[in-house]
Amino acid sequence: MTLYQESGQSRRLAIESRSRVRRGLRIGGAVLVFLILAGATYQGVATALERRQFPRPGGLVSVGDHQLHLFCLGMGSPAVILEAPAAGLSSAWGEVQRRIATTTRVCSYDRAGLGWSEAGDRPYDPGRVPEELRSLLAAANERGPFVLAGHGLGAAFARMYAARADADAVALVLVAPPDGSEPDPRTTWIMPASPWLARIGVLRAGRIVASRADMIGGASGAATRAFLNRPDHLTRAAAEVTRWGDAVRMADAAPVPPGVLISVVETGNDGHIAFLDDRADVEPVVNAIEAAIRTARREHSTP
Repeated sequence: MTLYQESGQSRRLAIESRSRVRRGLRIGGAVLVFLILAGATYQGVATALERRQFPRPGGLVSVGDHQLHLFCLGMGSPAVILEAPAAGLSSAWGEVQRRIATTTRVCSYDRAGLGWSEAGDRPYDPGRVPEELRSLLAAANERGPFVLAGHGLGAAFARMYAARADADAVALVLVAPPDGSEPDPRTTWIMPASPWLARIGVLRAGRIVASRADMIGGASGAATRAFLNRPDHLTRAAAEVTRWGDAVRMADAAPVPPGVLISVVETGNDGHIAFLDDRADVEPVVNAIEAAIRTARREHSTP
């Protein structure tokens, strides 16, 4: 075979090789597009079904340019206000709220952009959380004195609220309060990516975040898991995790009045995204809140 023939054959082989690569890339691209479209359709249909399956249990209250969801049960004073953990919402307090409602009035709510609450137009700022809670309670005509109970990052927000001059807080129950450590790198990676992964159904199919609420029972657990697959909810949840350190520093710098009783409850599940999904954790939280209620009634002569 001549040099010319060998050169021509090499060129043909190279052309055929490039052609096979292009065909493979086109097929791979088509498969990827199909999977993305199928995942987005799956996500859209599932979300539409969940919107009907889990209507908001409470009402929407205006706090300015947006509305927050507030859900209250029971009667009596002091009223208990529940602050959900990072990526959480009012339904995460399901069993605790039901049990406390037999003793006094108890309200859970969704921070802006989480759960059934609207996000508003302004970027997330942890310092605005207690301001919006104050506006929410005032607009809903929920009157103190208040026992504030917060879990995880919610404990930081509860402390920030109790430090306000107009808080009318008599007790703080801090459940697994943050210790100042930054979130695990796995959490800081998955949360910013989670809204995009949710939009194409990957998060739902893999149960990557929703599985963290697997042990919450009943409708409360189902609603919590549904929102942990929702891009709108996860967008604000990711912002909270990203600015975790800022919120903790603000809470540490907030001077709680000396008359406010502070109780700390540790749990067996103290991750940065964790829920009260074990009865062994729920029981001491309920006991601590009930003890704070009794102390407040005794010391402040509330009925």
